[in-house]
Amino acid sequence: MKTDPDVIVIGAGGGGPVIAKELGEMGIQVLVLEAGPWYGNKNWPEPNEYRGKAKESSDPMDLDGALYRKHLTRLENDMNDLITGKLRWGPADRRKSPWFRNIPDRAVLWQSAGIGGTTLHYYSNSPRAFPEAIDNKWPISYNELIPYYEKVEATLPVEFAPTTTKEALFYYGAERAGFKQNRTLDVTSIGYRPQPNAILPPNENLMSPDYSMEEISHMEGCTLSGHCGQGCPYGPSYEKMAKRSTNVSYVPLAMKTGNVSFRPNTFVTKVLTEYDAVGNLQTSGVQIRDTWTGETEELFAKVVVMAAGCIETPRLWLNSGLPDNPWVGRGLTNHYMNSVTGTFDEETLLNIVGSSATNPFIGHTSAARLDYPGLGMIETLGESPGLSAQTLFGFSQYGYNRLDSNDYDLWEQRGRLTGAELENAMENYGRTLTLLIVTGDEVDYRNRVELDPHIKDEHGQVARVHYIPTQTSKKRREKLTQTATNILRQAGAKRVHNSDQPPNYYIHLQSTMRMGFVVNTNCEAYQVKRLFIGDNSVDYNSLGGPNPTITTQALATRTAKLLAEKYF
Repeated sequence: MKTDPDVIVIGAGGGGPVIAKELGEMGIQVLVLEAGPWYGNKNWPEPNEYRGKAKESSDPMDLDGALYRKHLTRLENDMNDLITGKLRWGPADRRKSPWFRNIPDRAVLWQSAGIGGTTLHYYSNSPRAFPEAIDNKWPISYNELIPYYEKVEATLPVEFAPTTTKEALFYYGAERAGFKQNRTLDVTSIGYRPQPNAILPPNENLMSPDYSMEEISHMEGCTLSGHCGQGCPYGPSYEKMAKRSTNVSYVPLAMKTGNVSFRPNTFVTKVLTEYDAVGNLQTSGVQIRDTWTGETEELFAKVVVMAAGCIETPRLWLNSGLPDNPWVGRGLTNHYMNSVTGTFDEETLLNIVGSSATNPFIGHTSAARLDYPGLGMIETLGESPGLSAQTLFGFSQYGYNRLDSNDYDLWEQRGRLTGAELENAMENYGRTLTLLIVTGDEVDYRNRVELDPHIKDEHGQVARVHYIPTQTSKKRREKLTQTATNILRQAGAKRVHNSDQPPNYYIHLQSTMRMGFVVNTNCEAYQVKRLFIGDNSVDYNSLGGPNPTITTQALATRTAKLLAEKYF
């Protein structure tokens, strides 16, 4: 490709590769810059140990499924540790500290750097936004998004999740609680359904005694082995891995156009600008830093797309000295989450689902959902044991479980568990069903990403993140928590634990560069021409509660089309 691309995309997470693929198919030259490593590319055979053999890659023959399988292990700590794990927010060199964000509140910020971004460890949940959260609220209508949803769903592809024991138990409890099944992608009423997930259907040989699980893991299709949260390296080749993170879906498609190159280990520190012939401020390129060598340089392009996420995109805007806008970094939404876990006895499970255990780690991590427009959603959650112990029983705003609690009419346990209580909870882990509460979070100007005036790293002033849920969001979460608890009781749970998670469990960040405030309906910045945004930060609100990735990808598909029509 040319030395100077037509378009530079900052970030190879949920949105950046989508825009790159769409533009590449139109013959537009694109360079995608990513701060983290690239797993499964021959140019970086040991991506966490040394710099590699190249700066960038544009040849799909560089992609190697066997290498990807080697890099993504089944070891929880190796993959997920927030300080040293492969899927952390930090440089490829694991000997170095992760990149710092100042979060004054008690929080877990779960994001990943690397080609694929946070889709490397997402659950692949791909539900569309609730129409009521878009229409008459966003500057565009829900109907405008539908063809772009459909294109992304066909490209990934998105499939309804299969039913394993934990989903069957959830459906049983939801029906007994009085809910009906929703048979639609465009949800306008309360009801349960399988998750629309970006995961290939189960391997057709999964139950065959003729193949070992190791052999099946090299075939096309989901193995139902869990591990959705840590990469899922199961499939016959790099681009046929079961979980459709952007690195194994959109990245290969972008490379096949012959017009797109990806450059990992490259942290963008500044967006460069200039004035056009009539005095309008426009972008001209970016300043970058090599995370291995520390070398800096400037790259130039006709258009720049910021797709670095809800924290780094506003941080980069502010560190670049771009025009003041009171909404840059403001309006952060977070889907104010919680979880409740029901423990069942063997007899109850045998009578309901024909098994003495739920084995929550089997199947998709999150494969069933209850949509509740106006409040948010409830979805099943089947993390691996270590993550479950941490997020369900070790992370709470309530404090430690107390014997004098007044909640026993709702929950037998609430808050953090330690000692014998924690040991007992994990001993019974195989007979649990956990429901994740995902709140339709309300936009509040006070919730924000800003620059910390006192702390700077090698890339500039670091981000300081502040979030407090509104009273409306608190009431919605409380109602959803009670609804989820009732579903567990109706399903036969003998004991229910309320995690009562603090508000700062950051995995669905949105709305820090909102459409109609920072960008126009094309997702082009009002104040800087030729500068577009292609990540969750442009969302006008929290979509009513549904997981944001596919809406980001639909918007990115739309943005690529509008960008090309205007400037190419």
